[in-house]
Amino acid sequence: MGRIYKAFLYSCAGFAFGLRTERAIKQEFALLIVGLPLALLVGAGAYERLALALALFAVLCIEFLNTAIEKLCDHVTPDRHEAIKAIKDMASAACLCVQVGAGLIWLTVLAARLGL
Repeated sequence: MGRIYKAFLYSCAGFAFGLRTERAIKQEFALLIVGLPLALLVGAGAYERLALALALFAVLCIEFLNTAIEKLCDHVTPDRHEAIKAIKDMASAACLCVQVGAGLIWLTVLAARLGL
């Protein structure tokens, strides 16, 4: 039980660090805070509400991973390096993919809600 508790504390520390230091994480967390109540209003049923909420959590999750990859790359070499650039670009592409996916989920639910 102690190991699980320590893992939880490490996760909280990482979350707090991201919120303190990273603009993209701050923005996506704000979107999550606004979006969760909206998901409850917009979703027609439990599964739609869950899909809307999980889409927002996925965006934040991938942003944390992207940030971790960028920080690690910068730690390995602060100099410009083509392989490091490719790694950072791919992590950024993951963010774009999940953002587009989340947007499609929200648009689909909103369109259904508006009868489009």
